[in-house]
Amino acid sequence: MDSLSQNLCINMKKSKEFLKGEVFINASIDKVWGLWIDPDHIKNWNIISNEWHTPIAQNDFRVGEKLYLKMEAIDKSDGFDYECIYDNIIPLKEINHVGADGRKTKLDFEETPQGVKVTESFEPENHTPLDVQKAFCQSILDNFKRYVEDAE
Repeated sequence: MDSLSQNLCINMKKSKEFLKGEVFINASIDKVWGLWIDPDHIKNWNIISNEWHTPIAQNDFRVGEKLYLKMEAIDKSDGFDYECIYDNIIPLKEINHVGADGRKTKLDFEETPQGVKVTESFEPENHTPLDVQKAFCQSILDNFKRYVEDAE
């Protein structure tokens, strides 16, 4: 297992401090929201680098229901599952969910003069350095921005 993969392993412990990533996307709020929640699109943007992909994305986008993602190295040398339950959804504004390990994540979608601002705030796990976790989050947000802005 490479060091990046080791650093990205999911741990079951919680931390009280939240980390944050954000992007500004030049697209309509409807487009941003739609591409964020559609599992067929999630597979295309939910990657941390060119060496990784998300071959499985399932999303029952309702409060009390589940998002499931399987992320893995393209060469299949490493991978992990991410699962969460939605606990609050405000259409075109906010998504809150709790991971299988109990860590909370909040996503905010805001229309601004610079574009749609997407902010992800999340509770980090305790064994991976905070800067690695923040870089992981930011990488996915940056890929999402590129995907949305390139989509017809």
